[in-house]
Amino acid sequence: MVRRFDIIEKKIVPSDVQESKILIFINPSDEEKNFITKSLLIGEHNLASALDPDELSRIEFEEDHTAIIFKRPKNYSSEDNFLFKVTSSGFFIFKERLVIVMSEDIYLFDGKIFDKINSVQEVFLKILYKFIHHFFEHLKVIQLATDSLEQKLSHAMENKYLLNLFTLAKSLVYYLSALQANTTVIDKIKLNSSKFSFQETESELLEDLIIENQQCFRMAEIYSSILASMMDARVSIVNNNLNILMKDLTLVMLGFAVSTFVVSAFSMNVVLPFGIGTAKWAFWFVLALVFVSLLVFIYILKKKKW
Repeated sequence: MVRRFDIIEKKIVPSDVQESKILIFINPSDEEKNFITKSLLIGEHNLASALDPDELSRIEFEEDHTAIIFKRPKNYSSEDNFLFKVTSSGFFIFKERLVIVMSEDIYLFDGKIFDKINSVQEVFLKILYKFIHHFFEHLKVIQLATDSLEQKLSHAMENKYLLNLFTLAKSLVYYLSALQANTTVIDKIKLNSSKFSFQETESELLEDLIIENQQCFRMAEIYSSILASMMDARVSIVNNNLNILMKDLTLVMLGFAVSTFVVSAFSMNVVLPFGIGTAKWAFWFVLALVFVSLLVFIYILKKKKW
């Protein structure tokens, strides 16, 4: 699927013109791929990289355009089961045109930052800015999910919540790798800013982009470090909860064992002393003895603080 946009009166508006300034290809078909490679002269390798979620961020300077592969968070769904993934997007910047290739459909031009647009270079930088803020939003969600799982772990005796935490830790590793790769690309863009013909406002936006990306990387690094350092403690909590449960069950079984011993002693097929075996009050005597033994057992437990 292809979407076309133009910049009219400093706003991005949909367009039906073939020569639109902004072309967005979403999971392109074979026909659209042929148009990208044959008409737009974008290399097949770069096109494949833009659709490959495992491709690292990079920048290449071609004869008539610049190819940039940039990492961004993949839209989260409940089927991911606490795994936050990253994917790739391809930006192909011509002098007066921006071609974007993505594997999934997302709307790029929402938010106040797209209210005033002067060039396709500014559109490109603001999309990168949006991607970085998307990372920020996911990091906040990961932190909230971590806090929620920690509360559940304090009473858990199974590995379900612990495995969810391991998945979140794995997600943070993916995010750190993606943000580090993006940092390399942004630094190269700054070093080669003359090739992009950035204006003053665009250069300022690039500086803001660098700061935001650094802050996002540090936040992900802190979250990952905290989650990793506390993982052993959380494993111990689950083990301790299980040990407490086993101890409680053992004490219950001991209580039953005491009662069973009393009843068994008076149910043996032998003559009992003091005429208990033939007395009318024998049943109530045995029952009372059972309760007394249980009370003595409970008293000993509390005194020993078991």
